[in-house]
Amino acid sequence: MENNPVFVLLAGGKSERMGFPKGLLEYENTYWILEQINRISTSTITKVYIGLGYHQEEYSNKIPWFSQAQLDFVVYNNLKIKIVVNQDPQLGSFSTLQTVLRQIPKNKSVLITPIDIPILNTTELQKIIEAHNQIVLPNFEGKNGHPIKLHSEFWKTLLSLNPTDEKSRLDLEIKKTIPSKITTLTVTDSVILKNLNAPDDWEAYSKTNLK
Repeated sequence: MENNPVFVLLAGGKSERMGFPKGLLEYENTYWILEQINRISTSTITKVYIGLGYHQEEYSNKIPWFSQAQLDFVVYNNLKIKIVVNQDPQLGSFSTLQTVLRQIPKNKSVLITPIDIPILNTTELQKIIEAHNQIVLPNFEGKNGHPIKLHSEFWKTLLSLNPTDEKSRLDLEIKKTIPSKITTLTVTDSVILKNLNAPDDWEAYSKTNLK
């Protein structure tokens, strides 16, 4: 599928509230970031870009192939994975997003989610992948969540924003967009709204979802 979108997984933050890199939390005998990749692999996505920042050395120490993936795509679970490191992670998650987007072909749509929001079920993930508009937002009980799908015409405009400006945020840019360019998809999976920011959040999610 030539115009198959790519997935962007953002894991460049400090994880201050968690006190530990979120993607390296243990989940069902693997690391959370690998669990997220495994969930993505159940869809028609073929390429994943991972944005790292503050803890990139720890990620590479725990998952050695991440070092090679900084140089070129590495195949993992039938996905081509590329690691993109934000050298200025103190500028925030939007800066990490920009850093990743600069590595993606300009004709590709992207799906974006932070590492601390679990990937939703395959059926509804696939509906987001297949939807067509400038912006596609999953919605659970009236609240929008992740992953967000962005057409290339939209996300290319994000590259010109100044990451040091506090108004340079994806949610604010979406709010500026005329409604006809936004598709909202109702989903039944509440995980699109979860933020696994702190140990209590992680413990509650793990207890509910571990097999």
